[in-house]
Amino acid sequence: MNKLKNILELIVFKHSIFALPFLIISMLAAIKLYELSLSSIWLNFILAIFCAVCARNYAMALNRLLDADIDILNERTKNRPSVDGRVGRGNLLLFIIANAVIFVLLAYFINTTCFYLSFFALALLGSYSLFKRFSYLAHIILGLSLGFACVAGEIVLTNSISAYSIALCFAVCFWTAGFDCLYALQDLEFDKANNLFSIPSCFGKTATLFIAAIFHLIAFLFWFVFLISVNAGFYGFLGLLIVGILLIIEHFIVRKNTEKIERAFFDINAIVSIVFLIFFIIDLKVG
Repeated sequence: MNKLKNILELIVFKHSIFALPFLIISMLAAIKLYELSLSSIWLNFILAIFCAVCARNYAMALNRLLDADIDILNERTKNRPSVDGRVGRGNLLLFIIANAVIFVLLAYFINTTCFYLSFFALALLGSYSLFKRFSYLAHIILGLSLGFACVAGEIVLTNSISAYSIALCFAVCFWTAGFDCLYALQDLEFDKANNLFSIPSCFGKTATLFIAAIFHLIAFLFWFVFLISVNAGFYGFLGLLIVGILLIIEHFIVRKNTEKIERAFFDINAIVSIVFLIFFIIDLKVG
């Protein structure tokens, strides 16, 4: 149980709540637009959920493995299980390989397109740790890693890609990049001292707050485009309005007190994804 607890702490499993709701939203939108019957797609629907969990496990564990030399120097991260010895490098590598293999196998059983794209997905997910060593675009890479799940959601059920999943992908991308910029403010001085690239370390706190706000405005616009493209009704747009208010509150909290970044990062962004999912489901039911 201790090993399981350490693994869950290592990959911050509770943060899965950020991406999973939007994968589900993408698949629900596909069911609506393509008029799919649940009896014909339920297995792929479930396999996609497991794929998302394995992909995230792989990405987080790989990030911890590659960042061990950095994390041990950072006061905020030096107590992570991958740094303090609670999870050894051998076990961590085994966990990474196991999740990658399971992810590819599940994709194979979904359809051929998913199988081939699974290798691209693994490469994209694994590139985040490398990017922050030479480019502040790492925030965008992280955003694309989460956003790609929205495109995958449509491919899983229809073996095709359309405008709605691309719009949702970019919305999630810029939403993620925005809150990751705010989160990176915690390590502004550390990143500068260790020649790591992030928007805060390259442009400073004031510019980061502005850039994060722009990213979230772009995300809001892409969410709006997504709702239009799936012919959403009143409740879909009401959910988006609430999401917009939540993002404003997030920025207000961070601007007022940067010590509350952790709370703004997890609490509010978890609520954002859940609210969007709940109101989208209500809209589908009413519609």
